[in-house]
Amino acid sequence: MMMIDRRGMLALGAWAAATSKAFAQGPMPEHERVLYEAAKREGEITWYSGQYSAEASEAAGRAFNERYPGVRCNVVRSTSQVAFQRLSQDLRAGVAQCDVLSSTNGGHYVQLKRQNRLMQFRPKNADGLLPDLRVADPDNFYQTSFLGIYLLAHNTRMLAEADAPKSWKDLLDPKWKDKLAVGHPGFSGAIGLWAMEMRRLYGWDYFKQLERNKPQIGRSSIDPVTTMNAGERAVGVAVPSASALFSMSRGNPLKLIYPEEGVLAALSPSAIIRNAPHPNAAKLFMEFQTGVGLSTAVRELFNESIRPDVPPPDGSRPLDLVKMLAPTIEDAEKGVPEVRDAWRETFGV
Repeated sequence: MMMIDRRGMLALGAWAAATSKAFAQGPMPEHERVLYEAAKREGEITWYSGQYSAEASEAAGRAFNERYPGVRCNVVRSTSQVAFQRLSQDLRAGVAQCDVLSSTNGGHYVQLKRQNRLMQFRPKNADGLLPDLRVADPDNFYQTSFLGIYLLAHNTRMLAEADAPKSWKDLLDPKWKDKLAVGHPGFSGAIGLWAMEMRRLYGWDYFKQLERNKPQIGRSSIDPVTTMNAGERAVGVAVPSASALFSMSRGNPLKLIYPEEGVLAALSPSAIIRNAPHPNAAKLFMEFQTGVGLSTAVRELFNESIRPDVPPPDGSRPLDLVKMLAPTIEDAEKGVPEVRDAWRETFGV
């Protein structure tokens, strides 16, 4: 793995600033210009963001505001499950508040589509995504907007690299008792997907054994990074590579571990809500998400790019060298609620 030093951070910051400025000032394609003119009459867009960290979500919102003056992006950041619960409450109450939902739990979109809660729209900029990401839904009710890599990490002051776990299964060793931290599938869509994959590989007995090691259970998949930084636990389980790399860039003593079975690759969509109060601004935001703007903004915070014309973040391993565990959206709809309920029964939280 590439080490991130101060010089690298300065170079990255300069690249990101220059690229962001060029994007903000660059020519606007005709399809965006038409949407932009309509969106200016609406004035804003509200984005329920459960895919990126708070910092990355705010960076994306700022980049959108710079690109499209007069259309303000209201960022409502939470875990994916909380974002979905908030949207569900809005819909039950007949309140039109959310324009675009971004969740790491693909099952949310299958459910919303079945309930006729989504607007049919395919952004033209999706044609420039990585080939496998260009069509998330054949009916065009949702579109891939996020590629998250979730893996292991450890605090290098508390644990030498040679002694760190090498696989997901290694976490079951009794020597890791009181040394692990993990998020919760009841709050984090990514942790729900990870739990699905561990169940597929090892059965639910995996979690019964993991419970004996008394992991510290937070909410978000990002929480273990904070826990490791504080020196409270040595190993973070199913943490976003972006959050760990960002923390490392700030001088925290963390190191990524690519598990032998593979990393969790969360390919997650975004969608416009059918009763969106700002439909044109929502469409413009979807164009922004699938264009260079979003990938450029979040790359500065070490998130994976979903476009071939925006390079991957510094410090990450090239994706073609990484073994991936990638559950489908259809599997997530059924599997995440199952593991969420089983988790509460096993861990008592």
